[in-house]
Amino acid sequence: MGRFLAFGEMMWRLSPPGREMLLQTPKLDVWLAGAEANVVTALARLGHDVGLVSRVPDNDLGRAAVTTLRGHGVDTKTILYGGERMGLYMVTSGAGMRATEVIYDRAGSSFAEAPADLWDWNALLDGVDRLHLSGITPALGPVPAKAAIAAAEAAVARGVPISFDGNYRAKLWERWDSNPRAILMELVSRADILFGNHRDIALLLQRDFGGEGEDRRQVAADAAFAAFPKLQLIASTARHVDTADQNRLSARIDGRQDHAQTEEIILAGIVDRIGGGDAFASGVLHALRQGGDIAQAAQTGLALTALKHSLPGDAALFRQADIDAFLAGGLDVRR
Repeated sequence: MGRFLAFGEMMWRLSPPGREMLLQTPKLDVWLAGAEANVVTALARLGHDVGLVSRVPDNDLGRAAVTTLRGHGVDTKTILYGGERMGLYMVTSGAGMRATEVIYDRAGSSFAEAPADLWDWNALLDGVDRLHLSGITPALGPVPAKAAIAAAEAAVARGVPISFDGNYRAKLWERWDSNPRAILMELVSRADILFGNHRDIALLLQRDFGGEGEDRRQVAADAAFAAFPKLQLIASTARHVDTADQNRLSARIDGRQDHAQTEEIILAGIVDRIGGGDAFASGVLHALRQGGDIAQAAQTGLALTALKHSLPGDAALFRQADIDAFLAGGLDVRR
């Protein structure tokens, strides 16, 4: 097994303590964040050789981000220093019937202003067996969109497979004169694994998918496989929100010849659902990199995202023993 590499922005997340409103009291909790950073953090803690390609300012915020990532076991030698500011975002966690709210402060960040030719992909991809990208990077603006496409093109040229997480963020795309469908089509067309559901596929293919549940997901997956010849797997979750504190979640992976569908589980007493999608992607990739089949990958992805809902912050900071205990139903105190 070679090295896993992701490309994307690191940020700091600011949140009020507990379930307070933003600045209800004059204090904020701080966590390292970023979709791709979350994935490599989770995989590093599960024992994989992983690195992140990114850029942070050469100041206390940027250096602390790199130190935090390195502390989880991520190779940070591919993170550059430069630019003026660190991307930030604020999360006010929901409670009961109050939904979670997100405010972005990412414009003009060190990463968002890094030109595409700053990255030497021939050197960066040496020894890499998978490149992971997400739709958040191109949503940041025309410069990072060009950089993401350049990364995907370089990976294809070297025969490095690409996993792509749709991660559609309307608030980011709407900030600039963007064409999300055209840009995302370029990226998905180069990927062999897509993390996304029927809504992501509907955006790409400009068509609606009728029906409900598994049938709708199957039709959407078939349409995506027909449209994207390189695509081999589509992994997704289905979430039903009862309240901010209780959701129901299931996972599914579609292949070209078969599929795997988990049972729905109840997530009660949710602490923090932000980063749950990244945890799911990490669990799926973890299982596949260990040689698991799609049924094992779906169960592992569901396990890791369920565990993430119990933890404040963005990243899933768990080990294999935690996943094994969850899958075994071990909810009693471990002594």
